[in-house]
Amino acid sequence: MLVPLYEAVYERLEVGPGTRLLGLGCGSGLALVMAASRGATVTGVEPSSPERLALGRQRLLPEAWGTRARADARLVDGSPGDLAAATGAETRAQTPAYTLVTAFEPIGCLAGDSEGLGEVLAAATPLADRGAPVVLAGWGPPERCATSSVLRVATKLADPLRSAGSWRPALRDDLEEVAQRAGLRPDGSGRVACPFGYADVDSAVRGLLSTGLFDSAIAATDQVQVDKELTEALHPHLRPDGTVWMPNVFRYLIARVP
Repeated sequence: MLVPLYEAVYERLEVGPGTRLLGLGCGSGLALVMAASRGATVTGVEPSSPERLALGRQRLLPEAWGTRARADARLVDGSPGDLAAATGAETRAQTPAYTLVTAFEPIGCLAGDSEGLGEVLAAATPLADRGAPVVLAGWGPPERCATSSVLRVATKLADPLRSAGSWRPALRDDLEEVAQRAGLRPDGSGRVACPFGYADVDSAVRGLLSTGLFDSAIAATDQVQVDKELTEALHPHLRPDGTVWMPNVFRYLIARVP
């Protein structure tokens, strides 16, 4: 769903053979595969999903590419701190610093998500070159994101458990505030259209549940109730051919390592 975001950022920053990219929260590695296809050397860290990380490792196997550039790809289960520990001081001293850091997991949708990102950035920026760009991503204004009306189901059902982990509308300065708290210098931003499209309603329900945004709602009610309310909320986005289509806009911020 976020491929247009990755493409826009890589094009703007001219990602290519000279790029050493560190992807934070790399998930199943799609953004890393796209950077590697441009010739970049990629490293990813994923703290919360060993299953998605395993898929990322499959996607980045050297034999899948047949080129030496992809042989340098590395994925680590954990945080940037775990990456630093696994590398070792001697190896780090001999390894060039990262020239680009990306945090493509969008913030501004879950209560407390920006605080967690700030901690990750604090551990990651010492591994990057001075002046290296750090890219943060976030949900756009709710009125520009059709999916916002569906995500409100999570908030409604999660009450009275509504706190960290529940949905909230994105705020205009979410990304800038995270960058400033992490000691980064904002240096440009952009907006990208990223529509969410699904083959049918069942696929849309499964896809949205996989984001984790509805976990609190399921804990407060039950799976059946959440599935029912999600299906109803998706009805306005159902097209005559049975597919589900939700236009969205996402923001990205480019900040610099001091």
